[in-house]
Amino acid sequence: MEFILIGLSKHPRAQTVFFGFLFVAYLISLLGNGLIIILSIADARLHTPMYFFLCVLSLIDLILTSNTVPEVLTNCFIHRPTISFSRCLIQMYVGLLLVSTECILLAVMAYDRFAAICQPLHYMQIMSWRFCICLVAVSVAFPCLTTLINTLLRPTDFCGQHIINHFACELETFLKLACSDTYTAELFLYVSSLFLLIPPFGFIVVTYGRIGLAVLHMHSTQGRKKAFSTCSSHLAVVSIFYGTIMIMYLKPQEKSVSDKDKVISVAYGALTPMLNPLIYSLRNRDVKGAFWKLIGRKRSE
Repeated sequence: MEFILIGLSKHPRAQTVFFGFLFVAYLISLLGNGLIIILSIADARLHTPMYFFLCVLSLIDLILTSNTVPEVLTNCFIHRPTISFSRCLIQMYVGLLLVSTECILLAVMAYDRFAAICQPLHYMQIMSWRFCICLVAVSVAFPCLTTLINTLLRPTDFCGQHIINHFACELETFLKLACSDTYTAELFLYVSSLFLLIPPFGFIVVTYGRIGLAVLHMHSTQGRKKAFSTCSSHLAVVSIFYGTIMIMYLKPQEKSVSDKDKVISVAYGALTPMLNPLIYSLRNRDVKGAFWKLIGRKRSE
């Protein structure tokens, strides 16, 4: 009925440092992503497709971190942390759904930047609100389908094995505990990971190649700087997120989970959601302007 989570319980000093880092990362993630969502809704200047997608990304990151991090932080003070079977399944499949959705959403955001820079005169016709909502719906629908199939393929026989060598429940670690045949489940997980990672990442690379050519042909220095600023923020997020995910899911699978795998999972589960709002807000004049406008409005009230 429950699993034991090992985490870093064998390394108490490292666990103390880990708790401090994770606590700060979670606070920044909550404040940063929450602020972006509030500003995107409250400020009329941010009612554009770019900030609509950024708002959705922040919402995904907010749910992703809240799905596991509070429990991981609590477990740092528990000698023998456990998680119920049902909670483990929820944590595992919600995390899988959100990470898969973010993979596709980042490709959608790259297309938005392509339309804004390469087709500026037709941007609002191309990125209509109906089309933007459809793109977000597709970004969620396909991951929902793959997550549902993964749920149906999950093993049911564990032969008494209930120790998870991780901070939280992840599908790869979960499958390693099963004593029934998991070949189909592992094969589908790998194939679905390929489809959710390689095509979107390839699309982003090609899209930014075309954006780079368009920027080089710009005559306005200010236009180049603005295009570079918005695109470099998105590229930084893509590099961190896709880099850690690909290392985790596309590498040859081992029989046991290493400490390196745990660190990588923290990178895309806690570090990326923390960095996303920092990267976008610190380099974006519109977001900073909306923030100071909101602060000024609150003071005047």
